[in-house]
Amino acid sequence: MPTVADIFTRYHDAYTRQFGPGLLPSHRRVMKAVITCRTPALGGSLYRCPSCERKHYSYHSCGNRHCPVCGHDAAEAWARAQSARIPRLPCFLMTFTVPHALNRLFRSNQKAAYQLLFHAAAQALKTLCADPRYLGAAPGMLAVLHTWSRNIGYHPHVHLLVPAGGLNARGKWISTRYRTFLVPVKALSKIFRAKLRDGLRELGLFDLAPAGVWSANWVVHCEPAGEGPELIRYLARYIHRVALSNRSVVAVRNDQVTFRYQPVGSKRFKTMTLPALHFLARYLQHVLPKRFAKVRYYGFLHPRCAAKLQALRAQLRLPHAVPVPEPTPAPMLCPHCRKPLVLIGKLPRLRAPP
Repeated sequence: MPTVADIFTRYHDAYTRQFGPGLLPSHRRVMKAVITCRTPALGGSLYRCPSCERKHYSYHSCGNRHCPVCGHDAAEAWARAQSARIPRLPCFLMTFTVPHALNRLFRSNQKAAYQLLFHAAAQALKTLCADPRYLGAAPGMLAVLHTWSRNIGYHPHVHLLVPAGGLNARGKWISTRYRTFLVPVKALSKIFRAKLRDGLRELGLFDLAPAGVWSANWVVHCEPAGEGPELIRYLARYIHRVALSNRSVVAVRNDQVTFRYQPVGSKRFKTMTLPALHFLARYLQHVLPKRFAKVRYYGFLHPRCAAKLQALRAQLRLPHAVPVPEPTPAPMLCPHCRKPLVLIGKLPRLRAPP
């Protein structure tokens, strides 16, 4: 089966010629990283099987967060750290979605727009949770940015993991009144819309937004989703995930790429076929700005609020955070006789010609 790296390798030059100097440096870096990932270009290690004497090469990963091959180890490490830190409390999973009418504005101003999306979602929820009619306390939040839909179209939104309660001004835990209700989502969507609108004004981007978007209904979704550590394990699969995995690529024929995806609310997969260069553009539009943090923490879930989190555990008589040990890496086995391989040397990176 073809991979994303195969597609990048085959169409890299044509894509680069099409966009020329207008191609973003971040997109160039991602294409190079994906193409060279786990190839001799990055170097690696040479192993020998003591049983059958065969030699085996293991090449280094690129480590780029937009590579479909990399990310598993980072996701596991993040999940271990957060599962130990997040208290075992019922949580809600909330989704704040940007209307399609703002897609062009967001795509052209990614760093500022994504920062604003995080801020508007967090502030909107803080505002409603502070209202004594609903909670009367400050919530804790873990927020994750996603920019794609199931068919890798552009669809900026943030997911928030929110424990079912908050801390009041005296540091006392206030639980939600109902297990399936946190705050009214219709009111929350209006506040979210206002926060984002005001933020665009401050950034000088308000005039780029279509006027009708401010009178349209915005979507905020909220549902109970289990307890903290279990929900962390669920989110970890998506936090270090890229827009499309290698398993989703079905075929590359006649300069067309066919991939499969599962529509929201459906148990069946569909396929989509795009011109190869269009596919590359659709994939690369999800490359985040350099050093942009796609996971944010707020309230008592912020890493700097460890003392508040510890006091909360004591108040609710929850178990103390216990670090989850890192699993012992399994030895590399010979694919032929299944015996452990022996490292016999390192392979240097290949240097580009001068």
